[in-house]
Amino acid sequence: MRRRDLLALSLAALPMALSPAAAQSKYPERPIRLVIPFPPGGVYDAVGRPWADRVKSTLGTVVVENIGGAGGSLGAAAVARSPSDGYTLLLGGGGALVLTPIASSRPPFDPMRDFEPIALLVTTGLAIVVHPSLPVKTLAELIDYARSNPGKLSYGSAGVGSMNQLTGELFKSLSAATDIVHVPYKGAGPAITDLISGQIPIATPNVTAQILELHHAGKVRILAVTTPRRLAGAPDIPTAVEQGLPGMIAQNFIGLFAPARAPPTVIEQVAQATRAVMDDEAFLRSLTASGFEPELASTPDKTRRFVADEVARWAPVIKAIGLKLD
Repeated sequence: MRRRDLLALSLAALPMALSPAAAQSKYPERPIRLVIPFPPGGVYDAVGRPWADRVKSTLGTVVVENIGGAGGSLGAAAVARSPSDGYTLLLGGGGALVLTPIASSRPPFDPMRDFEPIALLVTTGLAIVVHPSLPVKTLAELIDYARSNPGKLSYGSAGVGSMNQLTGELFKSLSAATDIVHVPYKGAGPAITDLISGQIPIATPNVTAQILELHHAGKVRILAVTTPRRLAGAPDIPTAVEQGLPGMIAQNFIGLFAPARAPPTVIEQVAQATRAVMDDEAFLRSLTASGFEPELASTPDKTRRFVADEVARWAPVIKAIGLKLD
């Protein structure tokens, strides 16, 4: 075959060789699936659904799917097993991506190997909340009541392996009120519902607009938040540190992640769309009012480092309190 003919055949094959990149450049060509690894009504919904609505102009339709269970691990595992094409994303946080890998002997995934970080959206504090019928108004009163009534109190969390559980167990360890029983739910929403109805006396939810509204309406009582400083959106609520528990600091994070080996161009496209959303002053005000601390100018690299630092920070704490998930 002559050289000219070979060149013609090579040029003819070039579009086929470039087709994967060309397909990526057209992303997204169909709706994106955002997995929220908890039932509807919790803190992740309060962040993920507004994000999905605001990126429509740049990313098109984002379909939110709630997959609750195992402290967020079931939903995270489902995303880890999904195709690496950028059409399935995870709204991940500390429970599934930090606590589960540390406290499980056989974790269902590796947070650093099985996911591609995209962006952090917010960090959020947690709260120690009681039903109004419990005769306590401060953290010290709760500790005294728990010690005087061993085995009679319980607290609800978003599930085994969630940051909510770790917050509850850390409180028990620091206060020596070790007889408080853990009641795991499949998400924060069901736990809050049972707290309001009095089925459980204590819960350790993330701070959200819903929890703050319930507190101000007198339907629940927030005794303390677990942030180093009082929240900008709730300056009237004291921290656990202020109330004599200096080690009672627990913060969650919420961010976007894709399955490992997702195309870098897709990761950057979603990251850029997210940064545009986080520049929206109205959106930022709504996050702050809900008790969140928005993360501005986040990048995939910053998100990867943040998750790695959280794993390093929590590992000795989990070991010290003996938290085991299996």
